[in-house]
Amino acid sequence: MTEQLHAGAVAIGRNEGARLRRCLESIRAQGIPAVYVDSGSSDQSVALARELGAEVLELDPSEAFSAARARNEGAARLRERVDALRWVLFIDGDCELAEGFLDAAIAELAHHDAYAVVFGRRRERYPDASPYNRLCDIEWDGTPGDVTACGGDALMRISALTGVGGFDPSFIGGEEPELCVRLRAAGWRIRRIAAPMTIHDAAMTRFSQWWRRAMRGGHAYAHGASRHGGPPEHFRRGEVRSLLFWGAGLPVLSLLATLLTTAGLWLLLLYPIQVLRVRRSPVARSLPASAAWLYAASCVGSKLPEFCGAAKFYAGLMRGQKTELIEYK
Repeated sequence: MTEQLHAGAVAIGRNEGARLRRCLESIRAQGIPAVYVDSGSSDQSVALARELGAEVLELDPSEAFSAARARNEGAARLRERVDALRWVLFIDGDCELAEGFLDAAIAELAHHDAYAVVFGRRRERYPDASPYNRLCDIEWDGTPGDVTACGGDALMRISALTGVGGFDPSFIGGEEPELCVRLRAAGWRIRRIAAPMTIHDAAMTRFSQWWRRAMRGGHAYAHGASRHGGPPEHFRRGEVRSLLFWGAGLPVLSLLATLLTTAGLWLLLLYPIQVLRVRRSPVARSLPASAAWLYAASCVGSKLPEFCGAAKFYAGLMRGQKTELIEYK
């Protein structure tokens, strides 16, 4: 496909091991140039990437690491390397690119000038390995069509990306939806297509990993709301209100009420009631029963770690300090 002559890939990672090999080999199979951006790996990631023919950028550790920063620097290097670059494929180092996605996504962008971003279905490699992997696989799903945001794997129009200043490197999570807010404000549209896109390896087998990932989500919600929470977008305000109520407000209210009367404990019944409500949501009803209950319980149970992540963001904001990466692997 001639349009691939104007495409390149940016893979980002940190200590991905064998996952990175699968990622870079799947990019190499497409015949497009690749830049691998490493955020301080202590394993053999850098040597492996060079062995597989990718150009390697090692981020300066004197500046804070973030996926947003890595993608920006990778895209800048790709623009220097590829003449007339039009499309940049962003992919996380723990993902393998699905055959056929690149052609389908380029065709979508080439024939629809209004779209800045095209992405497809990300699947979990081992969804049955743990309930946490299963939750990731559910999270990656969605209905094809125009959407408000994408995830970390996506094909982007380089002119649109540079036109809004790229990713915001201050975000340690949720940088893709934040970018999409600015893209849509500039008149661009985001498209999800039905094609398989990537196979992701979450490698989450412990509760502590799920907790930290939820914390990162709460931090992203709070950061996003602080940046774009006003009209007309009201970005992430609903998520922040939810985590404040379920993660902090209701537990505190129940505790205070219990000091006055044992009837205060009845307030805690709102949690299982909320699980039942989520279980009846369209997403949950589309799942098998066991997965639906897992999804509903996680949606409600994640509010506490999300609150912790949001509190971490607000504490850093008051101190004028940037939060370090919240990693779960």
